Amino acid sequence: MKGEEMYKTIVKTASYLKKKIKNFNPEYLIIMGSGLKNAIPDMEVIKTIKYSDIPNFPLTTVKGHIGELIYGRYAGKNIAVMRGRFHYYEGHPITFISFPIRLFNYLGAKKLVVTAAVGSLKKDIKPGDIVLLKSHINLMDTNPLIGNYYEKFGEMFVDMSEPYKLSTVKDIKNLIKGKKIALKEGVYVAVSGPCYETPAEANMYRLMGGDVIGMSVVPEVISARQLNMDVLGVCWISNYVPGIENKNISHDDVLKLGDLAGENIKYIVETAISKGAF
Repeated sequence: MKGEEMYKTIVKTASYLKKKIKNFNPEYLIIMGSGLKNAIPDMEVIKTIKYSDIPNFPLTTVKGHIGELIYGRYAGKNIAVMRGRFHYYEGHPITFISFPIRLFNYLGAKKLVVTAAVGSLKKDIKPGDIVLLKSHINLMDTNPLIGNYYEKFGEMFVDMSEPYKLSTVKDIKNLIKGKKIALKEGVYVAVSGPCYETPAEANMYRLMGGDVIGMSVVPEVISARQLNMDVLGVCWISNYVPGIENKNISHDDVLKLGDLAGENIKYIVETAISKGAF
């Protein structure tokens, strides 16, 4: 979808959402990753809308991604939560991954929280740990901004020197001192998926400087940074990559462990918003 065409589509979709929820401009967009059904902040829910009811929103096809939009208020802030994201490996054009980010920015969101289940590339970053992202490496062999430049979305050449707000990472670490959360910082390696990595690939990603690996997040972050949105990336470790631990990976195992990690992510996001760290 070309940039100007996407903008017109955004305007139409935004018009529908404005009619469904009057006088509500989201300040934050939170995208929930796999297995994080209990990571949503304890907010006053104003409206829940199924993706299937939203014009130009396809259904998510990934188990654990419910596919609904929740509008609510937390700590005096208007928040939109996407329970389910769109992935490149589902067959969506990479440019489409920008669509929800640009849509909610058009509606007022200036801050993006991305969450995700990731694999650990390091022995000392263990399953169940929470990782605050400080940077990323895009190995998806593509970019969501290719071929769809439009001036209303920002500059064509986007500054990625600080994709994740580093002052927020620092503040969160200070704010949750004393809380029993296994919190780490890391660099996210983005691959296209949907297959998991081989031991040889995992070793290469580690040598490149990666700490965790996943199949989402980065296209969303690139799109947000083009719009000058602040970004907080909070991931949870669902498994070690092959070569660290001799155990097969299943998506069902990922979802089970996510129930435990979800409470910690919820606390981190709530703290960041309520304490003004993000």
